[in-house]
Amino acid sequence: MDVGRRSFASRRSPVLATRGMVATSQPLAALEGLRVLMDGGNAADAAVTVAAMLGVVEPMSTGVGGDCFALVYWTSPPARESGGCCADEGASPPAHGEADGRARGGGEAFALNGSGRAPAAFTLDEARRLGLRSIPYDSALAVTVPGAVAGWEALLRRFGTMTLGECLAPAIRAAEQGFAVTPIIARDWRGAARKLARDAEAARVYLPAPRAGEIHRQPDLARALRAIAEGGADAFYRGPIARAIADCVQAHGGFLTADDLAAHTADWGRPIATTYRGVEVLEHPPNGQGLAALVALNILEGYDIGGTGYWDAARWHYMVEAVRLGLAEALAHVGDPAFADVPVARLLSREHADALRSRIRPDGALDLTAPAVATSRDTVYISVVDGQGNAVSLINSLFHPFGSGIVAPGTGICLHNRGASFRLEPGHPNVLAGGKRPYHTIIPALALRDGRLWLCFGVMGAFMQPQGHVQVLVNMVDFGMDAQAALDAPRFRVDEQGSRRLAVETTAPLGLRKALATLGYDVRPESPWDGAFGGGQVVAVDPETGALWGGSDPRKDGCAVGW
Repeated sequence: MDVGRRSFASRRSPVLATRGMVATSQPLAALEGLRVLMDGGNAADAAVTVAAMLGVVEPMSTGVGGDCFALVYWTSPPARESGGCCADEGASPPAHGEADGRARGGGEAFALNGSGRAPAAFTLDEARRLGLRSIPYDSALAVTVPGAVAGWEALLRRFGTMTLGECLAPAIRAAEQGFAVTPIIARDWRGAARKLARDAEAARVYLPAPRAGEIHRQPDLARALRAIAEGGADAFYRGPIARAIADCVQAHGGFLTADDLAAHTADWGRPIATTYRGVEVLEHPPNGQGLAALVALNILEGYDIGGTGYWDAARWHYMVEAVRLGLAEALAHVGDPAFADVPVARLLSREHADALRSRIRPDGALDLTAPAVATSRDTVYISVVDGQGNAVSLINSLFHPFGSGIVAPGTGICLHNRGASFRLEPGHPNVLAGGKRPYHTIIPALALRDGRLWLCFGVMGAFMQPQGHVQVLVNMVDFGMDAQAALDAPRFRVDEQGSRRLAVETTAPLGLRKALATLGYDVRPESPWDGAFGGGQVVAVDPETGALWGGSDPRKDGCAVGW
């Protein structure tokens, strides 16, 4: 693996190590994950430790009040059997379009769904009774069951060597003793101040927004985390914390009950996958939107992407169109598979890719009709590879900044707003229903070469995520970039499927932006530093030496660390 072809200024060198690596958006969290690996823990232990720590030091993006997803690549027997708050589907044979990881150089791939469900009583009829056309983002109606804690416990039960309490210890310490707020966190916290001010408890706990360098403490959250550390996931879903959450949501006009929380489970399954130029790319299955990235890659397989110059406008045009079509397919078809038939095999077939590719015109942008998609800078992504070759690609989120903006009194727990993703059109795969999981933007990813782990990666940022996956993979597969350069590279972002609006980072050449405009795009130059182009992390395994190459997105505060 070398630096590859590079036509832009890469901010820093990749991090290299041999015995383990962690990459995430906050250095304090990455350090705690590395400490776990150095003390003998594995990738699952480190991933949960980092996720919990990020809920303290990056509170607008993630926390126990949100959801998580993980892809796991495991080379050794699981440390423990799965059980508890998790429905085990990991032993089931893969269906067409799913990844079968059981003969990959001793590794096996699993998908963990740690997303929550809508309250049982919140139905389409109730939404109509309330006169809703959509579910408001900043309301208790958007609060679904927070699934993260059950997801963490499920991951540890199956693969971990540490208890949930041990993994939460650094987060508890940071919440009690305080942590120094980083510059990007201070900026995003300040940007959410108006939302936080609307809820008295949120304002008490999280305002005024701290400045960069200020020491921030969260004693209420520390007590809640300590209760979870002592009582496990049950302390979150069945104890006083659950009652506080349910009472708070109902007091704000929502439908979530203690029974909804008590009924929650995380679920194991298989990743879905495609092959792009010999690389097997694994994404989380629906209700996640990983399908969008795979559809786009299947389309791009038919173009000589790497045979052009990096700034070639035709290459960028084909990538933009592939991403637009991939997102349109996901938005039209993805929902909770327990409620809707998602035709994954058909959507990932080569025949379907050929049909979609045939719609792309070399001389102009397509006219597409699809819903607008939102930008967001709030989610955290974690990449961990340990010394045994095990990998956990984990993503955790409150969805929008500080989620719903509602904090359960006495807990410090900010509740996410993922339920705002439901559609209110009867018959749509993602239509609201009680007990249903919504369409999810957060997607972890893995990539394999010759049946062995190559990349543990992800790019946070709402609908930017599949777009980021595609762009990072093309940088590494087609242009041979290392993990850091692939993240440093300028990006584009599709915001509105029904229009030709295209955001392009100002670090891309003016000539490229002008050329894209002549193809019919409404090109909007935007700063890469405003947070709207996602934030990625990559750990790559060198196929020749086994060395780990780490990269961390310059658009965030984070880093990759290894030993």
